[in-house]
Amino acid sequence: MGLLFSALSCLIVGALLPLLSLKKPRLAQQLGMISAVTGSVIGCTTSLSVLISTTTFDFAIPWETAGVTLSFNLDPLAAFFMLPLFLLVGGGAIYGSGYLDPLSKDGNSGFHWFFYNLLALSMIVVVIAANGLIFLLAWEMMSISSFFLVTYSFRNPDTLKAGRLYLIATHVGGALLFVFFLEAGRICGTLDFAGFTTLSGISTPRSIFFFLLILIGFGAKAGLFPLHVWLPDAHPAAPSHVSALMSGVMIKTAIYGLLRMLTFLPPLPAWCSILVITLGIGGAIFGIAMAMLQKDLKRTLAFSTVENIGLIFLGIGLWLYGTSTGHPVAAALALAGGMLHIWNHALFKGILFFGAGAIQHATGTRTISHLGGLLRRMPIASSLIILASCAISALPPLNGFISEWLLLMSILSLGQTTIGAYALFFLLLTALLALVGGLVAVTFSRLIGLIQLGEPRQPRTARAEEPVFSILAPMLLLGLLCLGIGLLPGVALKLLSGAARILTGGGTSLPLPGLPFGPLWSISGSFLLLFFIALLTKISPRNSRTRKPVSTWGCAFSKPNPRMSYTAGGYSQLAADSLLCTAMLPTNTGNPVVQGIFATATKFRQISRDPILQRGLVPIFRQTAQWAYLFRKLQAGKLNIYLLYMFLTTTLLLGWVMWLG
Repeated sequence: MGLLFSALSCLIVGALLPLLSLKKPRLAQQLGMISAVTGSVIGCTTSLSVLISTTTFDFAIPWETAGVTLSFNLDPLAAFFMLPLFLLVGGGAIYGSGYLDPLSKDGNSGFHWFFYNLLALSMIVVVIAANGLIFLLAWEMMSISSFFLVTYSFRNPDTLKAGRLYLIATHVGGALLFVFFLEAGRICGTLDFAGFTTLSGISTPRSIFFFLLILIGFGAKAGLFPLHVWLPDAHPAAPSHVSALMSGVMIKTAIYGLLRMLTFLPPLPAWCSILVITLGIGGAIFGIAMAMLQKDLKRTLAFSTVENIGLIFLGIGLWLYGTSTGHPVAAALALAGGMLHIWNHALFKGILFFGAGAIQHATGTRTISHLGGLLRRMPIASSLIILASCAISALPPLNGFISEWLLLMSILSLGQTTIGAYALFFLLLTALLALVGGLVAVTFSRLIGLIQLGEPRQPRTARAEEPVFSILAPMLLLGLLCLGIGLLPGVALKLLSGAARILTGGGTSLPLPGLPFGPLWSISGSFLLLFFIALLTKISPRNSRTRKPVSTWGCAFSKPNPRMSYTAGGYSQLAADSLLCTAMLPTNTGNPVVQGIFATATKFRQISRDPILQRGLVPIFRQTAQWAYLFRKLQAGKLNIYLLYMFLTTTLLLGWVMWLG
């Protein structure tokens, strides 16, 4: 705990010192970055030591004035979530020092690093809090600090709109969590998590009520479908290192909260786990289908986060179902796959958001159809983006393949051991997971093909250069970890075994016996990786010196040009039409009308908006606003009218109390 408090102290210093250096933005940036990196190194060391030793540390100080106890708990489950958190906080700080211009007019550098370190501090406190009040205070601090980071470029109206939507969504979920902790504290007589063991004896209806509260409350922060509406706007609006931090680890604190609270509740009915499975697979399909239709790079990655959160909730749901119905092997496979995907998603999504920021920094645009040919101009950054794209597409021998393969094995195991409608359900689930994999391949092959290959489509894209080392260094570190987990999955599974035992009450041992993750796996994966590297090197244009370049047929055009290449919408149109994505997720198009022999220049416009937000929530909010407008006349603006309202309200309340008596 001493090391952990040292890391927290570094983050506190990193939050306060930039405030004292507001007039010196460069100094503020250096102080904030150094403090965050120092705290992250100490925090990673602490987390690894706890995961290896699987020991638990407690710390508590009575707060007599408030009548609560400042209690913290550092166990393997907390350390499991802290490790990627500290990793991305430190990597994002190094990245931000090269990405942000401290003299930019978009925002103040000192305030940015204050909120950046405050966000990191609040996320750590959320994970180690052992008291409901401390948890909620840290949760609120996390929401407020991330809001100011999202709205860093506050002069952009779209950024402010995204920030408002995020603030509303996170506080709606926070209100439900407040109800949960208030009711749990009333039943248990304390807000300390040590006393929440009393909840294991509550009735089934009350446990279902608590389950729905935490599912919606934490699901809104995690971006669980259909509570994800804030996420596709907030991530593109924030600076890229903040996007990586929010997508990679901040939304995972909600998954931590859900898992921690589930350990206190009694066994749930099977339909609760089916609900989580349905929301998970539905979110995976919806998220990746929407990602395939986006023209903005960071918005594509944001919807991809919805897909990966769906896969994590799919694993949680399968674990709950296997536990409640007596399928321990399937439950263990699902838990291992879901938890490992938490780490994997933090790694490759961190690379992708860092890469998106590097591309925007070099080209000045995030529009996919305006990019192209970056592999030759930014070879290191582009290669790391391709590596992360292959990892998120679950290609062996990378880390994404391991977690998704475990989830698939869990589904197949349940399909073989269940009967009746449940067997059909898991058979359908297998097909839907395969559909998700196909859509992921289309989405990220589109990013690789249109952004990294081909020719630049704009002059500034042609002038792109490799980013500075401070931007590349975090990407390189995360890329090595993606390879490490893919080649040595047994080590990663062993590290998360302590957290799994806490969730299962000591009933699960990882790595599971029978998994093919021994030395032969590592050797085979290494050879496969070397084969692909050699193959790519062999077919590289630099090695094709004996061949004469021959132009392909250009449909009667004398010379090919960038306008003849695929656009983002054109690349995914065939897959969208054939896989019925346009039926489920219709797009708004502005079809140009071409008239005359010598037609003037026309433009084709395609916009893919979130139907959950546009067709579901926005009409509800508008109707509510219209109803609220009817009561506007009650707001007369006269003091005597307001005094009359107070008198009538007091009289009615007194009458109600007398009637009850």
